[in-house]
Amino acid sequence: MRVLFALLLALAPVAASAQTRAETLADIRAQLTQLGAELSALRSELVGTGAVARSGGADMLARMETLELELMRLTGRTEDLELKVNRIVADGTNRLGDLEFRLVELEGGDPGALSSPPPLGGPAPAASAAAPAPQTAVGEQADFDRARGVLGQGDFRTAADLFAAHAAAWPSGPLSGEVLFLRGEALEGLGDTAEAARSYLQSFSGYPDGPRAPEALFRLGRALGRLNQVQEACLTLGEVPLRYPDSAILPDVQAERVALACP
Repeated sequence: MRVLFALLLALAPVAASAQTRAETLADIRAQLTQLGAELSALRSELVGTGAVARSGGADMLARMETLELELMRLTGRTEDLELKVNRIVADGTNRLGDLEFRLVELEGGDPGALSSPPPLGGPAPAASAAAPAPQTAVGEQADFDRARGVLGQGDFRTAADLFAAHAAAWPSGPLSGEVLFLRGEALEGLGDTAEAARSYLQSFSGYPDGPRAPEALFRLGRALGRLNQVQEACLTLGEVPLRYPDSAILPDVQAERVALACP
């Protein structure tokens, strides 16, 4: 399990952004294809209008052919990179599912009831579409505020359910990282440490650059310590200062490492 955590932590930031990279590569490939078509059209126009017969026309055509070949090479390269990104997403998703399975086993639950985890970084976008800035959907903010208010009142069970419903309704919304983190807090309040650890893991792995990422990683490490997974806890806690050296959570991380007697 220690190796699993190490590999998952190493893959998390890459996998979380892999869908964005895949989209960018697809956009580049589409632009290269369009440029190649424009070059072919221009070459046909030059030939058709007799421009080749004038001074420099033959050299121009030769240069255009060289550009077309280079565009073909770059297009093939982007396709190769897209395949690699997709493999990273698939591998990271499988490792996340394995970790969730182990957390459920530690809790004494039924691993067979787990559904397949969504791809890390969210569902793959359409290859030709540009990624718009995430917008809060109608009702998304209101539902979030309601769940957060219930959590503030100490009703952990209702809050956990509301956050779970929110995550299911808007799995890729701009509030998703915060929702998963606060669901972990609610579950901690219920004493459901294993499920809280899973929620913190999802918050961190899905949004490693989000404002909650350092604390989510810290909470994950602390929860693992409470589950007597001390090696994994120390490994996870040790990642916090490496990834987020300026985070305000670092004193708490160090205190937890001392309490666990981490090397």
